[in-house]
Amino acid sequence: MLNKYLKSLLIVLTSTLVLFSCISNKKLIYMQELAQSTGPLIETSKKYPYQPEEYLLQVNDIIEVNIRTTDPDLNRLLSAVVFEPGFNQMQAGGQSVGDVFFMNGYSLDEMGKIELPLIGEVKLDGLSVGEAKVVIENEVKRFVKEGEYFVRVRLGGVRFSALGEFNASGKFTILQNRVSIFEAIAFAGDLSRVAKRDQVLLVRQYPDGTQIHKINLLDRDLLSSEYYWLKPNDLIYAEPMKVKEIGAGGTLVETFTLITTSITAIALLLTLVQNNN
Repeated sequence: MLNKYLKSLLIVLTSTLVLFSCISNKKLIYMQELAQSTGPLIETSKKYPYQPEEYLLQVNDIIEVNIRTTDPDLNRLLSAVVFEPGFNQMQAGGQSVGDVFFMNGYSLDEMGKIELPLIGEVKLDGLSVGEAKVVIENEVKRFVKEGEYFVRVRLGGVRFSALGEFNASGKFTILQNRVSIFEAIAFAGDLSRVAKRDQVLLVRQYPDGTQIHKINLLDRDLLSSEYYWLKPNDLIYAEPMKVKEIGAGGTLVETFTLITTSITAIALLLTLVQNNN
């Protein structure tokens, strides 16, 4: 009677745990072609054109402003940003490297302004990097003639935060002009196996407020979306699947171990109850 009961219990437990704990590969594979393809090629995907949205500078952004003129004395007064030796050889990314920009770059204050040596305050919020360059060039023209100066304006890397089901969540800085969402995820150690890859939240700041976008990392069409490229101060949040709430294993080995442990514990309990009777 006990053996029959254990067999029935084994079947129920196995079916339940396998059903709820094993994660389908369809929930893990990035950039799937969800819609049925009608093209003749099977080894090359279609081309996904970029739809970049030009970034407008905001309060608390950090930018690099490098000004050079033909006058050495004026250059010393302007004190263009000069990074420490060996900076270019340092590995791009990581908060400690990004702090170099924080210490030596120019941060937009609460009024959207930066303060440059000799030039003074310049309002840049709401402008693209190219537009900011033109504004600063117009200020430099007060001191030197056309053609006798060089101005470079760049963002101080792309800062973003990764929260939730990441293998290495935290706040990061990647020293590149453009960073894709997949680069950011890779930089944060990739998503865990129980992360909802089809419902990732992207919290993005705009000059007039903050907006939340829900994106599907499993869909290839993301490559041609405006959300494919990260913007400074983006926050990526990955929710866990229900399987984590249940507490079951995420892999076949974990599931098998959980089933074996559960059955052993139940069998031991039933044996003790039978002996006591």
